[in-house]
Amino acid sequence: MKPYALALLSPIALSLLCATGISHAADLTVVNFGGANANAQKVAYIEPFQKATGNKITTVEFNGELAKVKAMVEAKKVIWDVVEIDGGDLARACDDGLIEKLDLLNTIKKDDYLPEAINNECGMGAFVWSTAMAYDADKLKTPPQNWVDFWDTKKYPGKRGMKKSAEFTLEFALMADGVPTKDVYKVLSTKAGVDRAFKKLDQLKPNIQWWDAGALPAQYLVAGDVVMAAAYNGRIDAAQREGKNLKVVWAGSIYTLDYWVIPKGSPNKAQAEKFISYATDANNQKVYANNIAYGPVNKNTLKLLDAKTLGNLPTSTANARDAVQLSQQFWTDHGEELEQRFAAWIAK
Repeated sequence: MKPYALALLSPIALSLLCATGISHAADLTVVNFGGANANAQKVAYIEPFQKATGNKITTVEFNGELAKVKAMVEAKKVIWDVVEIDGGDLARACDDGLIEKLDLLNTIKKDDYLPEAINNECGMGAFVWSTAMAYDADKLKTPPQNWVDFWDTKKYPGKRGMKKSAEFTLEFALMADGVPTKDVYKVLSTKAGVDRAFKKLDQLKPNIQWWDAGALPAQYLVAGDVVMAAAYNGRIDAAQREGKNLKVVWAGSIYTLDYWVIPKGSPNKAQAEKFISYATDANNQKVYANNIAYGPVNKNTLKLLDAKTLGNLPTSTANARDAVQLSQQFWTDHGEELEQRFAAWIAK
């Protein structure tokens, strides 16, 4: 879900994309990342909004390719109305004029929302998600406690699942090397800190099984391919709901937000804003949180959830105690160079 090139799609691809949208005309087209998240959105937002308004919603799954949004906007053929994007893409998409400024941000009661959910005029926070350590409790009887344990191949022999990206992975490496959560970006902002992270990764490299799709860590764990994995907490939650005995270690987890945005030139901007308002209402976010363990951006929702549900959310007091908020600014400033170094390191 991270940085994507803004290269234009080919004219043929764009024409096909637009033709598809025209042939399946809908009152509103909502785009998300699919998977368990899409299923939860369907129950909490899509179906109830359709019922309440009478407006048909078509959902589309994508992988965060801002190139598609850019192509539509530049061709003035915008067929997507509401798009869920990663927090790392929000500022750039806004600065590049790819998404609308949201009028609803001028009318909401700001105290009801997490500050980071409403800190950009072009996007409204959708939910809080986390990348955390996970393991299969049926296979691992002594629970790991932190990233130091994740790196301990003597105590816990076997492969580790990790996302094939510098982002998240470098932070985890520093925590495994003893850096406190509060100092992770302070250390990573120095050349010595980056070198330290890569040196720590060198130790674990022979035992890493890389993944690049969110569904894979849970699959690796259940199959016994890895003994622990860095994973999106919502994917682990989905596996738990299917009866898998997977557990999350919240210490040293890294949390961030996804956002709702409206592509520039959407012909349905007013209705799109109504959908975003609906999807960030406290009661509707309660339904969402009950269907997937992603944290609500509406603070009033927390009062509506039971203890069991709260215990699985990145935003609960206990789970957030020793967590790190992903620094979008750091990765905007250093992401390109670090991802290049990371790719070269993997290729060695």
